[in-house]
Amino acid sequence: MLPKDPAILLSYVNMKLRNNYSSLKEFCEEEQADMVELCKTLDRIDYSYDAPRNQFV
Repeated sequence: MLPKDPAILLSYVNMKLRNNYSSLKEFCEEEQADMVELCKTLDRIDYSYDAPRNQFV
């Protein structure tokens, strides 16, 4: 289960992307997360996924 708080979610997802996954797609598949909802949640705190960096910035 992913954290509900957007700031904690950001930290959690970026850590997982850095340490365990080569892409957001891979992360969402393995964690059974909805990519669209995840991106919408982080967009509300002005973060978007940067594929070349493999992190939300």
